[in-house]
Amino acid sequence: MTIRVSAFYKFVRFADPEAIQQALRPALEAAGAAGTVLVASEGINGTIAVDGDGMDAAMAALRALPGCADLEHKESHADTMPFWRLKVRLKREIVTMGVPETDPNALVGTYVAPDAWNDLISDPDTVLIDTRNDYECEIGSFEGAIDPETSTFREFPDWFRAFRADLEAKGRKPKIAMFCTGGIRCEKATSFVKSEGIDEVFHLKGGILKYLETVPEPESKWKGECFVFDQRVSVGHGLELGSYGLCHGCQHPVSEADRADPKFEEGVSCPVCHDTLSEDQRARFRERQHQIRLAKKRGELHIGRSEAKTAGK
Repeated sequence: MTIRVSAFYKFVRFADPEAIQQALRPALEAAGAAGTVLVASEGINGTIAVDGDGMDAAMAALRALPGCADLEHKESHADTMPFWRLKVRLKREIVTMGVPETDPNALVGTYVAPDAWNDLISDPDTVLIDTRNDYECEIGSFEGAIDPETSTFREFPDWFRAFRADLEAKGRKPKIAMFCTGGIRCEKATSFVKSEGIDEVFHLKGGILKYLETVPEPESKWKGECFVFDQRVSVGHGLELGSYGLCHGCQHPVSEADRADPKFEEGVSCPVCHDTLSEDQRARFRERQHQIRLAKKRGELHIGRSEAKTAGK
């Protein structure tokens, strides 16, 4: 049976996040879900997978949460389970920016549907910004998008303030359009940018995943693949499984060319991290990979393998 994968988030005020966590975990377990769900006072964010018919029950449990009746999700499919277990975690933020006064429940940019996105980003008065991290931008982005070259979302506010100062020094006041994987980071980024006093701020509703799902490839302005935060690693148009793997040494996406590089060792290193690892780390990673192979021969999952990077979508 095909495994259903659901990515979702919603900014909504939860008065008691711990109560939400305690109610949600058993409901998702009963539905047979695996994956990661983050709960905070500002809302909920997660990706789950279900092997079987339990996804409808899982989504019903999520939509039963206070203020979540209209929770949207992006659904795709996988041939193998992309998560090892279920985690429902309490966090200060469902996507960590580190600017406490930023509140998407109070202030946010203008949503732009995928079918209207091409017109917006083709406008020469629009500055297009990729709000994802550097390793995500490397494997794919929209034509003409600016890569802030940030390693975490926490770096975005400082980057944007410097970027804005440069624009103002040049006398430019463009429209700002932003995007991310599933919409959560760019939505929070628009809240931050508007709080900085910029009015014309837009973000892609549903993120790259909804765009790839709904916009026909011949009409698409997306180039490359989209990094996803599970064992699929990347997807392409139509949310088809991509060509990238994951280095379980540093969690960086690896291409077919990377896997052919002498510095790539399955489960241990890739060209990005090879020269930074100590011999102790190599030994530990090799032992972990050995245990993974033994578990696979027994027909078991080995949860010691590092899962894909966890970050905002």
